[in-house]
Amino acid sequence: MITRRDCLARDSADPLASLRAQFAMAGADAEGVIYLDGNSLGALPAATGDRIKAVVESEWGVGLIRSWNSAGWIDLGQRIADKIATLIGAAPGEVVVADSTSVNLYKVLSAALAIQKTRPARAAVVSERTNFPTDLYIADTLARAHGLELVLAETDEIPALLDERVAVLMLTHVNYRTGRMHRMADITEAAHAAGAVVVWDLAHSAGALPVDLNGADADFAVGCGYKYLNGGPGAPAFAWAHARHLAWMDQQQWRQPLAGWLGHAAPFAFTPDYRPGAGMARFICGTPPMLSLAALECGVDTLLAAEPFGGIAAIRDKSIALTELFIALVESHCAGHELTLVTPRAAGARGSQASFAHATGGYQVMQALIARGVIGDFRAPDILRFGFTPLYTRFVDVWDAVAQLEEVMTSGEWREPRFNIRAAVT
Repeated sequence: MITRRDCLARDSADPLASLRAQFAMAGADAEGVIYLDGNSLGALPAATGDRIKAVVESEWGVGLIRSWNSAGWIDLGQRIADKIATLIGAAPGEVVVADSTSVNLYKVLSAALAIQKTRPARAAVVSERTNFPTDLYIADTLARAHGLELVLAETDEIPALLDERVAVLMLTHVNYRTGRMHRMADITEAAHAAGAVVVWDLAHSAGALPVDLNGADADFAVGCGYKYLNGGPGAPAFAWAHARHLAWMDQQQWRQPLAGWLGHAAPFAFTPDYRPGAGMARFICGTPPMLSLAALECGVDTLLAAEPFGGIAAIRDKSIALTELFIALVESHCAGHELTLVTPRAAGARGSQASFAHATGGYQVMQALIARGVIGDFRAPDILRFGFTPLYTRFVDVWDAVAQLEEVMTSGEWREPRFNIRAAVT
């Protein structure tokens, strides 16, 4: 039997334990709150408030427009992009930080379809039926515009669909509901063998586990800055393209569909004709948001601080240990309460989350937990979703969270009418 004392001992031996101090939630004001929703919104880095204050009061307040040069505003996005590149197996200059994940997906999917335009037999964009809805909406819109069909399939059905009809395979590396993780290199290889281009969404993997885009020979990728990268609500997102596609774009002078002034080869020439910037610069559109970028850099830096302790590999090792502990404790302490594991049990097949289904009261159970200070989230129709961010989640947090879940289930507290009131955000 695993005890709470065992969990405290594991925390004492944790090489990443000191990194929790990077976050505001490590302070006394956050005691009594167990945050298991970093896969939806990362916790606030302690450095972010002072950094934004400096940007507002000094760089903007005193430096004014001069700060585009004197404070390095114009280069900040690329500086952050190169930091993110180290976390996702990309080279310097292959990543841009801009816009939202949805907007960036529109851009890179447009590029993927443009590359495949020379192959008229290609008639389909393929994705998972359970992919995040915005990815499917954007893919459907673009597929229709290009005279293609969006084909949706169950995860296990996708390999059989990869044939000469497929133009693009679009997948999220870690499924947002179940936490199931694709074998990126294997699927990319299979798609390439069929002549398809692959677009990966890294929203639930960047910053949580090792990603090697170049090693997997992937084509395009996007990801967000506000989950495991801790950039704050609505933080700017990122996009990546393989060097072979960047070379093709440069050769063809291909322009992305949201061509904007800052993506121009010479934006301060202010010419009326558009000439795309070289490489990934063409994926930039408008003026970058300095306050959001400053916050995002603080978030990315919390991950880079793990380098002396083993970096992203050590983060992944702890993630596996946290999720394994959570799954084991829920199944032993909450047996008989209709909680069904939907996340893969095999560590190599899941991201940094654990999801359980409760057929009759998933939303209510989560609301009861949140009222007790255990913050996860709910995904329709029946998923209780718990995210584990190794930089600040402790083993004792896992123990205490399951203890609260056990109380909620055994007492029947979740059936109280107050927990059945639907909030706008679940």
